[in-house]
Amino acid sequence: MKTFLYELFPALRATGVLCLVTCGAYPLLVTGVAEAFFKSQAHGSLITDGSGTIRGSYWIGQSFTSETYFHSRPSTAGEGYDAAASGGSNLGPTSQKLHDLIEQRITAYRSINGLLKDTAVPADAVTTSASGLDPHISVGNAQLQAPRVAQARGLSLDDVQRCITDCSEKRDLGFLGDARVHVLKLNLALDDLKPVPRHE
Repeated sequence: MKTFLYELFPALRATGVLCLVTCGAYPLLVTGVAEAFFKSQAHGSLITDGSGTIRGSYWIGQSFTSETYFHSRPSTAGEGYDAAASGGSNLGPTSQKLHDLIEQRITAYRSINGLLKDTAVPADAVTTSASGLDPHISVGNAQLQAPRVAQARGLSLDDVQRCITDCSEKRDLGFLGDARVHVLKLNLALDDLKPVPRHE
């Protein structure tokens, strides 16, 4: 019995110390640093509109279907942009289902945006990202949608293109990835320029 207790008490002390460090001190330290130096990120990188209403997170895309808004990249995360069901379709390049789906999306994209049948469609307009949560579209994708949005809102194409430029982000570190446009920010900028009844 003495041997058992001799072994038990040090184990309990070690467990208690580890609990204090990993369940108390460490989370408090990380939370404190985040609140002090990365407040926006610590609170979800939230995006608000002109009235201060929260419209979404910088890191999670949203679905827009109205012709007055720029449309986001397709998503297969749950019902679309569901952070709790993040993931891609897992369909490979030899999948006939994926091929047919992309063809349908290309046809729909050209039709919605009033494009000619031989107009090249950007890959991000008809394919999903690995996470299904991508909040960005390519600059080329935004430029092809611009005439539709300008006409639907009664704005000049120049005004809409200026919004695209203002909401464009450069390549990471100047050489990683491609230039891109944050869709929610772009659509909110359009609302500031000329509001529409509601988001869709």
